Amino acid sequence: EGNPYTWWVGKANEKHYYWGGSGPGIQKCSCGIERNCTDPKYYCNCDADYKQWRKDTGMLSYKEHLPVSQVVVGDIDRPGSEAKISVGPVRCQGDRNYWNAASFITSSSYLHFSTFQGETSADISFYFKTSASDGVFLENLGNTDFIKLELKSATEVSFSFDVGNGPVEIIVRSPNQLNDDQWHRVNAERNVKQASLQVDQLPLEVRKAPTEGHTRLELYSQLYVGAAGGQRGFLGCIRSLRMNGVTLDLEERAKVTPGVKPGCSGHCTSYGMYCANGGKCVEKYNGYSCDCSKTAYDGPFCIKDVGAFFEEGMWLRYNFHSPGTSMKDLVSRTLLSSTDPETTATDLNLNKEELSFSFSTTKSPCVLLYISSYTQDFMAVLVKPSGNLQIRYSLGGTKEPYNIDIDHRNMANGQPHTVNITRNERDIVLQLDHYPPTSYSLPTASDILFNSPKALFLGKVIEIGKIDQDIYKYNTPGFTGCLSRVQFNQIAPLKAALRPTNASSHVHIQGELVESNCGASPLTIPPMSAATDPWHLDSASADFPYNGQAIGDGVNRNSAIIGGVIAVVIFTILCTLVFLIRYMFRHKGTYHTNEAKGAESAESADAAIMNNDPNFTETIDESKKEWLI
Repeated sequence: EGNPYTWWVGKANEKHYYWGGSGPGIQKCSCGIERNCTDPKYYCNCDADYKQWRKDTGMLSYKEHLPVSQVVVGDIDRPGSEAKISVGPVRCQGDRNYWNAASFITSSSYLHFSTFQGETSADISFYFKTSASDGVFLENLGNTDFIKLELKSATEVSFSFDVGNGPVEIIVRSPNQLNDDQWHRVNAERNVKQASLQVDQLPLEVRKAPTEGHTRLELYSQLYVGAAGGQRGFLGCIRSLRMNGVTLDLEERAKVTPGVKPGCSGHCTSYGMYCANGGKCVEKYNGYSCDCSKTAYDGPFCIKDVGAFFEEGMWLRYNFHSPGTSMKDLVSRTLLSSTDPETTATDLNLNKEELSFSFSTTKSPCVLLYISSYTQDFMAVLVKPSGNLQIRYSLGGTKEPYNIDIDHRNMANGQPHTVNITRNERDIVLQLDHYPPTSYSLPTASDILFNSPKALFLGKVIEIGKIDQDIYKYNTPGFTGCLSRVQFNQIAPLKAALRPTNASSHVHIQGELVESNCGASPLTIPPMSAATDPWHLDSASADFPYNGQAIGDGVNRNSAIIGGVIAVVIFTILCTLVFLIRYMFRHKGTYHTNEAKGAESAESADAAIMNNDPNFTETIDESKKEWLI
């Protein structure tokens, strides 16, 4: 009942509540599907809450939800509750020729292969991408027979052939342009009964074969891909060309063919949207990759959070200039500039900045993030003693820093929280978690330039010179908790510390930085109140047994009581079995005792009973009783 304490996060950053061996929409583990869970009241072994370790395992195979990016395990903060989790590797299988492609860069270029053997049946499929309005995909000729697939216009694909009964043409017309430089799939089939053509998910066009006439397709020329004699060739990309189940190696043939290049550029046009969180799509020989270097994320699609756990007293400093760089050299640096060229100030005085990160903590007050400067300017994100968040700007022109106080919720509740701050001159936009963005404005007297930024601090401020009094108070003992996906303009300080990059020389760490994504998980449900929590312990000193270990005299007394109850149950079961056995054998003995004697010499069994058994009347009565029973 209610919301689960545990889930995993897959593609598209969605939560999923099913586990290995189960499926989407089924809030169960494999034992719940097979009905063999440790406790039949639950659908997962780990829900049994036994003192011994229990395990749920299985394969997650719903491709649309993979890969697993995060696993959130709750209900482990009470005494005696533990969890271990492991996620195995993603295993992929499929056609390795799916991206076998060739680019046709001139209208006269083509690839040639051996004659297509499709006398009685032909099954042809491929993908194409082009910006041209027409062109021949492939053609194979005979004396009079032929087979051809072509783009007739920007909205028409044609499949034509002749097996000796005259030319046949099937055309699929698309309501949208097919020369939109996007991938489109073509599937053409022909057999002795009919021929068909389909493009993408458009309706299948079918043409029945004549009941009489020729049925065999007799070809003798080579198979030409990309052009045909005297006709306009195809300009664009063709990939994954399969003919009667055989994939043609377009790439190998393209390597030795003028006017044709192996692979296909332009993957980012179709798949660039999968590079998330500001990741840049990079064209590759036979695919694409995501460049996450300018983001605070990692992984193939820039969706893996990079974060760390901070112990008390630990801190990280990211210097905006390299060690040994002079102030003169600093003038030309653009590390801090955003992607907009207009923000590149020659003296690194910023009139706009973007800051985003997530965190979780239970300690307050503390300094989450602080940006110092070579002047008196600074920016800080703090957690006040009340647990409320405060953003503090000091850009000069005013006696006191400009503060933005978020008083409507406690941010030091151990839950992950996301902070996004964007400033453009005086305008500041702040968004917390999934709440709507809120706008603020710097005072009229305030300067709008952040002058000469020096360093970014996480966890604690260790800076030479005068520090704001409140920040100095909040600086001790320091931040304890998790920080994740920290990014200031194009700088990701945590990622620079945890991943060897060119920016790693800018980082200095005090303490041991342990990578963790505990600050990046989606917002979880709040802790249960004591009134509704079945595991709430009234006494703070109460013990909770686990892993089969006896804890104190109270547990030993409980064990003795349980042992006594078990002994009584076993004794009762034994007594019941003895009674049932005696009852069954008593009736069996009575039946044998009442069997008539002398049946061998009597004319019939009835005669034997009447002649030899003096208790005949009683025997009949007893027999009736037996039959009634």
